[in-house]
Formats: sequence, C-alpha cells, structure tokens
Amino acid sequence: MSGHSRWAQIKRKKGKTDVQRGKLFSKILREITVAAKNGGGDPKANMRLKAAIESAKEANMPQDNIKRAIQKGTGELPGESYEETSYEGYAPGGVAVLVQVLTDNRNRTGPEIRHVFEKHGGNMGSSGAVAWMFERQGIIQVDAGKIGEDDLLGKALDAGATDMRRAEKAFEIITAPAEMDSVREALHRASVPVLEGQVSFVPQSTVRVEGKDATAVVRLIEALEELDDVQSVYANYDIPDEVLEAISAA
Repeated sequence: MSGHSRWAQIKRKKGKTDVQRGKLFSKILREITVAAKNGGGDPKANMRLKAAIESAKEANMPQDNIKRAIQKGTGELPGESYEETSYEGYAPGGVAVLVQVLTDNRNRTGPEIRHVFEKHGGNMGSSGAVAWMFERQGIIQVDAGKIGEDDLLGKALDAGATDMRRAEKAFEIITAPAEMDSVREALHRASVPVLEGQVSFVPQSTVRVEGKDATAVVRLIEALEELDDVQSVYANYDIPDEVLEAISAA
C-alpha cells in the first residue's frame, strides 16, 4: 500500500473538524466546476464530472452546492476561472512530491507552495523533476471486512480491473484511469461494498524514511494539503505504520 493511501486512512480515522470539512468541500467544488467547464454539465457524458459528484456525495455535500458548481462550470452562473497545473519537489529524505493544483492565480500559488517546501526542509524542483516517478491509476477501495478476497478478485476482474491488493482493512482494486468509473459502477451492481474510488498518481518505487525525516515529510504534506489551491499531494515515501500512527497521535 502506498504511503499516501495509508496516511489518508489514518487522517480519516481522526475525523474532520468543521474547518477541514469546509476545505474538503472547497476542493471538491473546484473539481466539479473545472470538470463541467472542460467536459460539459452532464455526468453521464463526462466521467470526470461524475467522479467529482461521487466524491461530493461521499462527503455528504448538499445537492444545491453541487448544482451551483456545475452551473458555474457551464457558464450558467458567474464564477472563478481555474487553471490546472502541478508543482514538483523533494521532501526531506529524498522523497519525491507531486502537487496537483487548481488555481485562479498562479502568481500567488507558486510562491505559496515554494514557501511550504522550504519551511519544512524540502525544495521545489522544475517541471518534470519527479512526475516520471508516478503512474496514473484508478484506485477503488473496498471494505475487506464485508467480502472475501477470492470473491472480490473474481468480480473485480470481471468488471475490468487490472489488479488488486490488500491494504489494511480494505482491498485496493487497480484500474486504468479511464476505466475507473465503469469498474466502480460494475462493482456497485455486483453488491460489492465500495468505500471510494479515485484516479491517483501511484509511485513506481518508494523511499524508506524514519525518525525526524518521517515526521518532516508528513508535516510538509499536511501543510501543502492545507493550501486552498492544492487539490491533491502525492509522495513516494515508505514510512512504517507504527511511525505514521505515532505522528498522527502527536
């Protein structure tokens, strides 16, 4: 299991404050708006929009918020114009970091991200510095306590998945990015207990970090995720579970 996925699970266990929930809503709404702008407002014909709406529903976002975000994207309502871009760099211990951004002002976002890298002992790199280390994949999380591994593997392969692995109390089903939504729908129809699905950047190799470097890596990623313009942060760290738990409890 990638460190990114493991840390995300630990953070979910801690629960979300109202401020964290508000930031999550803001990031999802930006994604909905950009998806609708680029591919139209019909989720049946726009897989990216459909996935964003699913994320909104999983976060218990009100339907009116979703509708307004779509209308801003299609131009039916006035709204901000967001640009998609990414930033790359290194965290302590030589960990590669890939930051996905939706921003209405690159002149603000770039310096903010650079400041966070430097403040937490990392450094921002040029375009292409680390992106080659990551592979874009669809990842579907399934509750391992509600279905057997052999049963799920058969249903996943029938649905079009390419691989499956165990990840703590969940199974991770791997798909091609373009197939993630259709595989998730097929699993739903097969009564598979899907927790969530998303297209993610998965590291092709990892860097083992412990001690102070491990804490610094996690704090850097947390600080990046706190930035309003940042949608997702991916990193190729390998931190022992007990260390992640200790950092979370600190």
